[in-house]
Amino acid sequence: MQSLELKNESLIEIATFLVRRWSEKENIIIEFSDKMETRTRLKENRVILTSIQKRLGSNFEKYRQLRTSIWYESMRIKFCKKILSNDYGFGFILNTLETLRVEQEGRKLWKGMDKEIIFNYTHMFVARPQLHTVYGKARIVEGFYQYFMFGALKGEIQSSDFERIKKATEFGKKIIEECIKKNYDTEWLEKNVNVIIKILDIDSLLTIPISLPFMKAGMMISEKELLKFLKVIAKNKEVDFGKVDSNAILSGDNIYNEYQVLLDENKKNDKKGIIPESIGIQIPNQINVDETIIYDINLINNLKTKFRDLKSGWKEQYFTSGEEFDVENYIDENKPFFSDIKKSIKTKIVILLDHSSSIASDAIEYKKATIALCEVLSVLKVKFAVYAFSTENRSVICWSIKPDNVKWNKIAAKKLAQIVANGATPLAEIYDKMFQILESKRPNIFLTLTDGEPSDSDAVKNMIKSLKRLGISMIALGYGPNTIRSTTIANNLKHLGYEKTLAVSRLNDIPKRVLSILGQV
Repeated sequence: MQSLELKNESLIEIATFLVRRWSEKENIIIEFSDKMETRTRLKENRVILTSIQKRLGSNFEKYRQLRTSIWYESMRIKFCKKILSNDYGFGFILNTLETLRVEQEGRKLWKGMDKEIIFNYTHMFVARPQLHTVYGKARIVEGFYQYFMFGALKGEIQSSDFERIKKATEFGKKIIEECIKKNYDTEWLEKNVNVIIKILDIDSLLTIPISLPFMKAGMMISEKELLKFLKVIAKNKEVDFGKVDSNAILSGDNIYNEYQVLLDENKKNDKKGIIPESIGIQIPNQINVDETIIYDINLINNLKTKFRDLKSGWKEQYFTSGEEFDVENYIDENKPFFSDIKKSIKTKIVILLDHSSSIASDAIEYKKATIALCEVLSVLKVKFAVYAFSTENRSVICWSIKPDNVKWNKIAAKKLAQIVANGATPLAEIYDKMFQILESKRPNIFLTLTDGEPSDSDAVKNMIKSLKRLGISMIALGYGPNTIRSTTIANNLKHLGYEKTLAVSRLNDIPKRVLSILGQV
């Protein structure tokens, strides 16, 4: 199996995609943690996943466990009214009941998950403790969890305790069946938790030890041993899942192609030219950011429709002579002959986004327009890079949002979402920071989007001349709150030496203006 280990940064996009698709909630954000177990915070629309490096088995097995964890948390989001803390008895038992309930509800929608659920159960069972290593009343709770979830116990327990565990398990499964049959929810299940607590003879506030999979991270088990555990789980789960092929489940062939694609992308991302940090450009590093707030789906779809001819590569154009005749155009006294003209965008473009303080009040709409532009450029297969600048802790920072050799994705959107508009407009300093990358990449167009005048006009003029000498076409797009202001900004920018200056008074017009420029190239 592949030895290359996936990093959390490489997994965040697929994890975000899966949790949103499975839960059918678009504003869920994902983060990874090396210090806590997987948990979902419903009120925050947040899923915290145990880092893949902290899971058990080979790298492929770790990925399969992570993927199934994402599915379970997605089902919790979809079906649970509340998720309590696992740190005490009442919450631990409610969450255990809910795990089985959402699993059964989720399997009705996602039948293809059965093999992965069984595989995940196997690793979960392997990771649970021997009962003699758990002390006090917590041993009974751990015994209940193992018997309820896996139908088996690891180690021995007193016969009287086992009878309570069996009785509590029977009651728990009975109420889950009733809950699903009668379409009840979390609140109804919660009312029955005290019955299980009474059967187990524990305190509802009993402290539950930290779960073991996290503590045994990196533990390896042979394929032969894992198969033995898998067969036990498969047998115990036969009532719910029917008979399954244990060897087929162990191989994970249905998931391996997906995993291989991620590995290939991971390799590509490890071979990316100049390292931005080495030349003073920083990369926004937060991954627990909700990028959906800067997605305007209507704007994106409208732009895709408007520029569909660029995507198809062909566009009808009308002439005064030609081979194909349009009667309606002739009657309307327009050019009556038409031909299909091949359209394509071969140019490479670098986009720089001004995030000075003057844009702060319009920052969300500004980012929505940028996202829409990037989405359409991606669809049109234009090679483009995106940078932004702002001031943080009194230092001017140039941020790399998307390099030109990486596909546009949700990670880039998350990077843009976390940039805070602040500070002045030190364009010359930013151009200087970017010079080495621009010299190396030699884009055809360098487009600066700004809503203000630069701090040092003479320095900007000199930098524009230097960049022009590299064969880069320097274009500026000015934004103002009204036509007069935007035109003034564009005229001021023109005196700095840009080859072309444009103006918009509505942020939503930014993508159209940029795409129109590219369509003319």
